[in-house]
Amino acid sequence: MGLRRAGPTPCSTNPQGLLDAELPLDRAPHEALVTAVLAWKDPDLAPSDYEQIALQLTGHARAVAADVRRLAAALPKSDGRGALAEVVLRETEGRLAAPLKGTAPCVQSRARLVRSLYTRLDRLTEPAPAAT
Repeated sequence: MGLRRAGPTPCSTNPQGLLDAELPLDRAPHEALVTAVLAWKDPDLAPSDYEQIALQLTGHARAVAADVRRLAAALPKSDGRGALAEVVLRETEGRLAAPLKGTAPCVQSRARLVRSLYTRLDRLTEPAPAAT
């Protein structure tokens, strides 16, 4: 399903995908795709083209969500960023469960989801706010 992460991909000798668990996401091309999709005014693509783009964004959303889940699980229970991540992950699961449609609104919804996940991922990788 396209580029998921930079570097090697899992294969039959790595059924759990553990080898690429620490590789960074191939973020730049997906962010560019998200930006382009969200800038659409009146695209005129075939339904199969919309479906392919939606599949690409769906796969990437799952990869980013896995990173968000991993980072949130490593936080202390007292860190509110973990609770916020759980809310985003629950919403993500619901949105990814919706069937794909060969339409621009469906693709744009997946693009907004990827953008939201990256926002949460970035907040999880920032230093914890100082207690006051």
